[in-house]
Amino acid sequence: MRVLVMNGPNLNMLGIREKHLYGNQTYEDLTAYIRERATALGIDVEIFQSNHEGALVDRIQQAYGQADGIIINPAAYTHTSVAILDALKAVSLPAAEVHLTDISQREPFRQVSYAGMACQAHFIGMGFEGYGKALEWMAGQKT
Repeated sequence: MRVLVMNGPNLNMLGIREKHLYGNQTYEDLTAYIRERATALGIDVEIFQSNHEGALVDRIQQAYGQADGIIINPAAYTHTSVAILDALKAVSLPAAEVHLTDISQREPFRQVSYAGMACQAHFIGMGFEGYGKALEWMAGQKT
């Protein structure tokens, strides 16, 4: 099974930004965690991060015919990007939404998740473990 794990803007700044929300662990810590969990589940994982909406849309489109599923933390684009929603719908791959924090308990503008509308599973507010749970869910999607 091949899974694309996508991370949106500012996730590359983990360990630096808003430590009261995101903690001290770095993006490198996150990618190591994802790779370890994927290996344990027998999943071939590609991790992609971009601060640019178009790059995220391009990578989703490229996943068509290449990946068996997508795990996405669109970060700030969660609440603004119909383009990411449309790309996820277009490729029609199993998709899981992940957020490190509980977006339902944050500012009102964070209550809507456009990308989440195209996802079949949601792992919200679990920190790094949300990625692990998403990988477990994805492993269960094997046919």
